[in-house]
Amino acid sequence: MRLGRRLSLLKRMSVWMTLAIAGLIVVGVLFIYSACNLREDQTALLYRKQVFWAAFGLCGYFALTLMDYRRLRDVGWWIYAMGIVLLIAVLFVGTRIYGAKRWLMFLGTGIQPSEVAKLGFILAGTCLIVPSVEKFERPPSMWWSFVLAGVPMALIVQQPDLGSALVFVPILLVMLFVGGAPVRPLAALIVSGILVTLMVMALVAVPAKLGVVPEKQDKFFRTIGLSAYQRDRIEVFLQPGKDPLGAGWNRRQSEIAVGSGGLAGKGYLRGTQNVLGYLPRTVAPTDFIFSVIAEETGFIGSAVMLGLYGVLMLCGLYAALEAPDRMGRVLCVGVVTMLFTHVFVNVAMTVGLMPIVGLPLPLISYGGSFMIATLLGLGLIQSVYVRRQGT
Repeated sequence: MRLGRRLSLLKRMSVWMTLAIAGLIVVGVLFIYSACNLREDQTALLYRKQVFWAAFGLCGYFALTLMDYRRLRDVGWWIYAMGIVLLIAVLFVGTRIYGAKRWLMFLGTGIQPSEVAKLGFILAGTCLIVPSVEKFERPPSMWWSFVLAGVPMALIVQQPDLGSALVFVPILLVMLFVGGAPVRPLAALIVSGILVTLMVMALVAVPAKLGVVPEKQDKFFRTIGLSAYQRDRIEVFLQPGKDPLGAGWNRRQSEIAVGSGGLAGKGYLRGTQNVLGYLPRTVAPTDFIFSVIAEETGFIGSAVMLGLYGVLMLCGLYAALEAPDRMGRVLCVGVVTMLFTHVFVNVAMTVGLMPIVGLPLPLISYGGSFMIATLLGLGLIQSVYVRRQGT
């Protein structure tokens, strides 16, 4: 009887959200195949692996829909702790790929702990913020939430993966706002963050213009914790014409791919930047999958893809509005903010509006850990939505 009642919840799911998810997964598989189909190594089969990860993640999506999200009060902290343990482990026994230690290998499969940490942070953050609403007038109550975000951020920066670390910031701020934190200190934090970002960019650009020797520049940047590759990416962003055959190659080729797609694109499997290898094939199916989509489908195809993301996020926000309690609202906006940040940053960096930070597109870019974590997060939103009348 209880099983039948739980299964009946599936009838109350947001159909539009599920259709948007299915559409984005199909788009991802099609264009991962396009990005890799000319390769003769195992990379050419990434689209098959993506199908497997999507199927596995969808099982978790429906399972979490049936689970009452309020039970996660008991396990949210444990998931967060597991994410921290995995982040510590990756620094010691992680596999280094393309100069970064971001993966733990298990039975031949790479696991990216930062994705576990993001989901764990949303769960633990909800468990911390919701009971503390009345105490937010006292600064220490807010400080604990920043500690909660700061620990995984510090560990992820060490990999190094600055892009994934920065995702925690908007998630935390939005969750605090919806959770009931006072607006004035949040606004002050946002302004401070913008000023710090501008200051870091200025520090990257100014020393060279002032004639500071490279040795002193390197010493200065090591002091503030900015690695050489991160500095190069910021410099390329500030000076687009700098080092077009080196640090600026990916950005330049991505902009050419997006721009050359025009209104309707060059056609599926006919993107010359991708086919001829100008868009690096190591990143085409992951961080730069939007460039492949834009080149082959043009503005129309890109707009359709972004429209699917829009449907997905609107469904998440509607679930937050209809949530029967504050926990459900905070949980939903946390997941939606994570998705929005990934989509916004990924698209912006591929068209040259932001520095290259290596954030994938949800449900489209190749990656098992991110696919599963994203679908589990969306399952949490559905869990809130099907219980919108308090059932």
